[in-house]
Amino acid sequence: MEDILDFSLRIKDLSARSRHASLHALTEEATKTAVLLPMIQALGFDVFNLEEVTPEYIADVGIKKGEKIDFAIKIDKKIAILIEAKPISVSLGTAQYSQLYRYFGVASARLAILTNGREVWFFSDIDEKNKMDKRPFFMFDLQSYDEHQVLELARFQKSSFAMDSILEAASNLKFVKSAATFLKKQLSTPDDDFVRYVGKQIYDGTLTKSVIEQLRPAISSALDELIRNRIQDKLNVTFGQEATQAEQQAEKKAVDEIKTSDIDTTAEETFAFLVVKAIGSKVLPVERITIRDAKSYCSIFVDDNNRKPVCRFYFNSKTTKHIGLFDEQKIETRHHIAEPADIYKFAKEIEQTLSGYS
Repeated sequence: MEDILDFSLRIKDLSARSRHASLHALTEEATKTAVLLPMIQALGFDVFNLEEVTPEYIADVGIKKGEKIDFAIKIDKKIAILIEAKPISVSLGTAQYSQLYRYFGVASARLAILTNGREVWFFSDIDEKNKMDKRPFFMFDLQSYDEHQVLELARFQKSSFAMDSILEAASNLKFVKSAATFLKKQLSTPDDDFVRYVGKQIYDGTLTKSVIEQLRPAISSALDELIRNRIQDKLNVTFGQEATQAEQQAEKKAVDEIKTSDIDTTAEETFAFLVVKAIGSKVLPVERITIRDAKSYCSIFVDDNNRKPVCRFYFNSKTTKHIGLFDEQKIETRHHIAEPADIYKFAKEIEQTLSGYS
């Protein structure tokens, strides 16, 4: 596989193109030129070689003649990937991609891509061979992604393309996604079957309906605590000797950002900053989340921009601590916390604020 850092830089450039296209690309053709062709190039394919990248690919389906798919990518002279594009103004959640679905059954491709220049959806035939799955096994947002997603995207590079390993990963991703969807639902509102299953492990009596209702909030709280502790453990590793070189560099960068201020930023404020970064990593690249200390509070911004506030830490009092959260109108509301780790309780609000700056 090509150096992942070089690939990450190419995706970062592609992200900038996608953001620009969101403002200026009004048609499907403009989206193809501004984002899709550079994306194919970023994956290592020669867009000027018709034997490798075929635009307007024709694959007659039954009585449907002359319909065209936007691009067909060939590897070893065999069609490996079909690509259908939509204008960047169109949400893929509502887009029709019946053409891609029909062609998948008659072409030799095992992979299909649907994109609007921002979202990139990857399909295969995991459920039924030679029939494109109705749901993508992997979705990549060019304007909001993390390092793990970049590693997954790197699998599709020409230099490391291996269909068997991609399909195996696709199957794993599908099951992981399905499991994550199920667990996410249980986190917010555990259903009776889930509560009954856990209840059998912790309750000796008969699981009546009233007992299940008593156990439900306790199990929900336990799940919250497990997730909070898991993230806490990961942060502790970052502070400890077991940190990887990449983690050590990330920690050093965070500390360097804090040291740029003449004001003494406390260890608690430093830790709270890293907590917000950990929460925000699902929404924005962590380097966009910045800190600026002041005498009475410590501020967290996106892009170090006063117009993009995320939250404030009020840790100067010896007896009480507060976190200030901002709504869509940038109106601040303070909440009492016992310790910086309690910031995880407001993860949803912080993610929502960060999403407004993506």
